Amino acid sequence: MTVMTEKTENPHAQSVLKLADAMYRGALWPGIATVVVGAVVSLLLVGLHGLFGALAGGVIAFASSLVTLWMMRKTAAMDPMALMAVSLGGYILKILVLLGVMMLLRHVGFLHVKALAFTMLAVILVWAAAEFLAFRRTRIPTIIPASDS
Repeated sequence: MTVMTEKTENPHAQSVLKLADAMYRGALWPGIATVVVGAVVSLLLVGLHGLFGALAGGVIAFASSLVTLWMMRKTAAMDPMALMAVSLGGYILKILVLLGVMMLLRHVGFLHVKALAFTMLAVILVWAAAEFLAFRRTRIPTIIPASDS
């Protein structure tokens, strides 16, 4: 008796996974470089408190960006409409967690708050720009519906 298993490929999931991989590869080194630059600049301008603040902000922003890519990979096989709902909910949750972490860390004595905030902001912006560039370079079919007019 022969058992045949038919594996159906999900082209949407394949596209999302391909995009997540490209975004990770494209954003990893610019993100690391931004953390290093933020740490060095903060160390020179503020001292050790600035270094610790910049490293904390860089690690938090880096982790936040990695969580986004992890969410992409975990939800890749979902229906596109459900995926958008999960993405929006995940984004809102991530922003709330970042806000909570920032509120908790602002009273930690050995962290320079501005170094933490500026490094976090820089890493998030550089990571987003690198993800955008990776998205533009990745060859993924996109359907743009024709307008009625």
